[in-house]
Amino acid sequence: MPPLHGLRVIDMTRVLAGPYCAMLLGDMGAEVIKVEEPTHGDDTRLWAPFAGGKVSTFFLGMNRSKKSVALDLKNADGARTLRALIETADVLIENFRPGSLKKLSFDYASVRSWHPRLIFCSISGYGQQGPKRDLPGYDTVIQGEAGLMHVTGQRDGPPTRVGVAITDYLAGLYAMNGILLALRDRDETGLGQHVDIALLDSMTSAMSLPANVLFATGEELGREGNDHHSLTPYETIEASDGLVIVAAGNERLWHQFCLALELPALETDERFRTNTDRMRHRPELKQLLAECVSRLSRNEIIGRLRAHAVPCGEVRSLAEALADPQLQAREMLPKLTHPELGPIQTLGNPIKLSRTPAVLDRPPPALGEHTTEIETELAERTGVRSTGRTPENGQES
Repeated sequence: MPPLHGLRVIDMTRVLAGPYCAMLLGDMGAEVIKVEEPTHGDDTRLWAPFAGGKVSTFFLGMNRSKKSVALDLKNADGARTLRALIETADVLIENFRPGSLKKLSFDYASVRSWHPRLIFCSISGYGQQGPKRDLPGYDTVIQGEAGLMHVTGQRDGPPTRVGVAITDYLAGLYAMNGILLALRDRDETGLGQHVDIALLDSMTSAMSLPANVLFATGEELGREGNDHHSLTPYETIEASDGLVIVAAGNERLWHQFCLALELPALETDERFRTNTDRMRHRPELKQLLAECVSRLSRNEIIGRLRAHAVPCGEVRSLAEALADPQLQAREMLPKLTHPELGPIQTLGNPIKLSRTPAVLDRPPPALGEHTTEIETELAERTGVRSTGRTPENGQES
């Protein structure tokens, strides 16, 4: 069985960071129950583009390995059902703005009073305390506020956002780690705790290199485009048919790099003997490299470099990247059967366990698909049947 089999997780999150965290837990065997409001559910269910013209591709990417329950938490029956559901759970994940759940009596302090074993994970833009706690948090805003955009982009260009919601993914991963740590502690103490994850904290933690330069020297690293702040050649080089990315990260690899590309004159050039020398004379080195390799194709450059064990690769489009047989070998491109769409392609779980691997066999749910199932189970446990669905939204989709 996967390692989290028997664990019940209540996913009260929307959009990306929380759903991503809950999906990874579900892949690893947890029973993840996504609680959604009955009218339209997770915001991303309405986000284009749509697979088959009807199901959001964004929602599909973040919500496999889950069940969906539609509850109106402003309705007394809905709140009662949620409480009964939480009482059966090991973990609750929420990404409401700090303070919002207190109005519904489902904040950590309230829930802890009647379910002290629960691991309660909150994901927000700025965390549960501090002068910005009440502000909404979105990846694109946090990329700017955390300084990531300041170090991203071309030297002579404006600050640039990273092309994926990296802040959300980092927060989701930190949340998963925090939950597992809290579960480990509960094994020893029998008590749950509050896991408080902020997008700003998560992104700031990944700014270690530029932050430590600032701490040590008082100077800020700027934008370097595809160049590295500390190493060269550790950058893109232009082949006759596209870009190659090279990472000659030490003196041995610089030697191998020169051998592979038949550039002995560069290796003996006083301007390029050490990495410090090469950084000092990087514009000249880049110009000479461009003159030497621009006649070669990407395959020729990569073939030579890999024959000499120099780390390198093509700068590929996403379609090219996903066609890599390495991803098939790593089971990173599984297919699921969706009840409306039929077979759908998804990305695999990157955590590979030898004895208890992830199991990806549950497609993203329709809104409220499992409401009746969960209500029936709760009724059997408590002897009381209630519904959090409003009359006009009582039909499950």
